[in-house]
Amino acid sequence: MPALSSTMTEGKIVSWVKSEGDKLNKGESVVVVESDKADMDVETFYDGYLAAIMVEEGGVAPVGSAIALLAETEDEIADAKAKASGGSGGGDSKAPPTAAIEAPVAVEKKIAAPPVSVKAVAASAVHPASEGGKRIVASPYAKKLAKELKVELAGLVGSGPMGRIVAKDVEAVAAGGGVQAAVAVKEVAAAPGVELGSVVPFTTMQGAVSRNMVESLTVPTFRVGYTITTDALDALYKKIKSKGVTMTALLAKATALALAKHPVVNSSCRDGNSFVYNSSINVAVAVAIDGGLITPVLQNADKVDIYSLSRKWKELVDKARAKQLQPQEYNTGTFTLSNLGMFGVDRFDAILPPGTGAIMAVGASQPSVVATKDGRIGMKNQMQVNVTADHRVIYGADLAQFLQTLASIIEDPKDLTF
Repeated sequence: MPALSSTMTEGKIVSWVKSEGDKLNKGESVVVVESDKADMDVETFYDGYLAAIMVEEGGVAPVGSAIALLAETEDEIADAKAKASGGSGGGDSKAPPTAAIEAPVAVEKKIAAPPVSVKAVAASAVHPASEGGKRIVASPYAKKLAKELKVELAGLVGSGPMGRIVAKDVEAVAAGGGVQAAVAVKEVAAAPGVELGSVVPFTTMQGAVSRNMVESLTVPTFRVGYTITTDALDALYKKIKSKGVTMTALLAKATALALAKHPVVNSSCRDGNSFVYNSSINVAVAVAIDGGLITPVLQNADKVDIYSLSRKWKELVDKARAKQLQPQEYNTGTFTLSNLGMFGVDRFDAILPPGTGAIMAVGASQPSVVATKDGRIGMKNQMQVNVTADHRVIYGADLAQFLQTLASIIEDPKDLTF
């Protein structure tokens, strides 16, 4: 089981692309693993035969433990099966789990072979094709088979873990008359339900979120709120929306420009004894996805123009919802935005992600009655923002000054389009 991210401690087998006895070539996808953030194909570093699967689909294994045995020749498959069924496979799990444990993605490293030339499958991680951002939850082999058999995956609900389409689902549709079978499967899935009173174990992603939230409780935080008038920002958005600009990109850009003037708010404390002024302004934005939460990162948001930033954001959201983000696309944030304004939420507090200095919760922009400078009553669109910060590094005055700068940028947003 390779480490597919820097925070991954265990992985879940989504589906086996290959079956026991199949011949494998170096670099070929063998299994799809769900890490704490994404589903990723795992490849073998060796030629040989998939002799024994030790962790079935839906099973969970610690990073570095053996999930399958690879035999160099067909003659050794029986020895490998005996080794796995005899419970001695644990010896393989003690082999070095490749350099993946020290890096976000797995890296090749030779593993010494046991006497019968049976090796734990060494692995590397590669993301599946994007599919244009539309998630088709299917194993790579199922996708390949569907293309060969001319089966439309979009109409299928798979029998694999979490509804993943596996090869046998495609074969069943092809053998059963294609369209009729697909319709039948779709109809069965049309009435999803939640069994009240049932106990549901965390997914790998939910487990990672849970651990991070508990860890955040060890950090002394405080919160500062601010009201910002958004009339000028709303007008700018309306003007350039047709060019592909998103409101999320505008908020991220404004935040990044404000952080550039207040680097302490972009800093982070990890050891409790010192803090780092981060060299880049990487704005992470919380995105709700099926079964969890992830924070795609807009890197160097202060330096990228708003049009490129918007295109990048759309690409990241598509990849996040397809669970195809690379580790550097979700674990490099230096400041986080969480926006619930699109749901009509006017204000809320966000929990500080471990390893960062601050997170800003953004509420909806709503018409408000305000006093004008000439003493009259007027209407303005205003939004509430609340920043949660690490008080070991960032103090009240720091956040107050940062929010003043942010408000001035949003209320006069001419710099956002340069």
